[in-house]
Amino acid sequence: MCGIIGILGQANVSDRLVEGLRRLEYRGYDSAGVCTIHDGILDRRRAEGKLDNLAKILAADPLPGVIGIAHTRWATHGAPTTDNAHPHATGEVALVHNGIIENFKPLRDELIAQGRKFESQTDTEVVAHLVSSYVEGGMAPADAVSKALKRLHGAFALAILFRQHPDLLIGARLGSPLVVGYGDGETYLGSDALALAPLTQRISYLDEGDWVVITRDGTQIYDKNDQPVERAIVLSGASGATIDKGNHRHFMLKEIYEQPVVVAQTLKSYLRRLDDQVSLPIPDFDLAAIRRVTIVACGTSYYAGMVAKYWFEQFARVPVDIDVASEFRYRNPVMEDGGLALFISQSGETADTLAALRHARAAGQKIAVVVNVPTSTMAREADLLLPTHAGPEIGVASTKAFTCQLAVLAALAANLARAKGRLSPAEEKQIVRHLAEAPAQINAALAYDEAIQGMAGIIANARDVLYLGRGPDYPLALEGALKLKEISYIHAEGYAAGEMKHGPIALIDDKVPVIVLAPSGPLFEKTVSNMQEVQARGGKVVLISDYDGIQQAGEDCIATITMPKVHPLIAPLVYAVPVQLLAYHVAVAKGTDVDQPRNLAKSVTVE
Repeated sequence: MCGIIGILGQANVSDRLVEGLRRLEYRGYDSAGVCTIHDGILDRRRAEGKLDNLAKILAADPLPGVIGIAHTRWATHGAPTTDNAHPHATGEVALVHNGIIENFKPLRDELIAQGRKFESQTDTEVVAHLVSSYVEGGMAPADAVSKALKRLHGAFALAILFRQHPDLLIGARLGSPLVVGYGDGETYLGSDALALAPLTQRISYLDEGDWVVITRDGTQIYDKNDQPVERAIVLSGASGATIDKGNHRHFMLKEIYEQPVVVAQTLKSYLRRLDDQVSLPIPDFDLAAIRRVTIVACGTSYYAGMVAKYWFEQFARVPVDIDVASEFRYRNPVMEDGGLALFISQSGETADTLAALRHARAAGQKIAVVVNVPTSTMAREADLLLPTHAGPEIGVASTKAFTCQLAVLAALAANLARAKGRLSPAEEKQIVRHLAEAPAQINAALAYDEAIQGMAGIIANARDVLYLGRGPDYPLALEGALKLKEISYIHAEGYAAGEMKHGPIALIDDKVPVIVLAPSGPLFEKTVSNMQEVQARGGKVVLISDYDGIQQAGEDCIATITMPKVHPLIAPLVYAVPVQLLAYHVAVAKGTDVDQPRNLAKSVTVE
């Protein structure tokens, strides 16, 4: 979600701050702003909407200063207006904030009673006034921040400027990531390494509860108890090159087309082709002792977990629970000894999933994490880190991260099955062979892009769309509906095909397209039977299947999408492509903002 960058530099920083924000656009935002110190004042520029609006303001009214902070905001408290945009400031303090301050109302009431005036509806402005009240009362900036942090409840990353200290930048984190970057005579703060990549590769990740004081003389990090600590300086590996769309119209389309390569890169870490075996990055992790798996995730990652549930139970015969992260803790789950809690996240920073991870650890579970950012908080707290290798995913709607997650989960299912003695060498060899085929088959699926684009108009005019699938194709139906909702704003729902007759079939008429995912195989006939129930009631069906399936059942469909014939194991990876492309082309036809759809953020760091 929101993005932070701060620079204590040697030359004017406003242009570099805006460039850093551009590298954070993928998180999603609805306003942006910059603040620097110059001529003894805290000077701000803020704008609603896209960064181009802020850039125009800065072009007309430049902002000098060698120290500054900047922010892209995704609205939580208060509408996305200029007054609610960050940075927030008093006469003495300016700050930017990611996260949420849960106790802002009593703090705000207390500060108003002291005579302080608020200009916004945000929870963030409370922090600016709280710190400012301590500074104006005579406290040193670091002491003021330390005192304020102990009064805040919630999740936050903060970057703070002080008018009377033009060579001081203070940052803090609790439940929301923040990194410190070390340059040549300059120091930086950022939401992630990607924001700082053009500036430096040398970074330190702040731990939970850490706060940092940055001056010209150096950097000192303190833990939640205000004790000085050292955090390792590491090389981020994030590319300093500008992230662009290449020859593609949108980042989402570029990332869809990257899937054959990134899935292949990911599988290289998990397949030993010479031995025809699957492997884990940490081979001595004792999977044989695992008695139950609990999968926790949000959104698209949750649907990847739903597919994995089929695989784990089919191959390893290990029982699996799966939960939406935001609900997991609140149902007080029973977690047995010998359990593995598996968390799936693109960013590794999603607040709900991270809170669930810590709950599971407190319950004595082993922790495994499938994540695309191997330096993220979840990755650092895992017993078993299972990285994907999707690279930066800029489009808010996840595509390549999803298929890479599926690749890792399939490999993990095979590992678990082998550890449990459920998988013979011959069966393992077949799994390796099928997984190795996935990149080429994904590439073959991309060849139908033009055909999918040609039929997008059928869906673009609909108000409601249904998706149907059975077995592992049911989560794909849910994912297809989510993608369509996310970027085209068309109401869509995914259903298990056999459940249609238990209620949703009442929705069927000739104005509701029904997308059916039905690769030929053991579940094909039952899925087609459900499809025919839809057609008998005037429903308009788009069938996604392979050639054999289209030949058997495609005659009465309004459109068909032909996929390569693949083994059921890799069908979810391959069939992800047409649902992604269909959502993309429908959104383009409707003229929506594909890469940054309204109201959405890439990484949700509030519960």
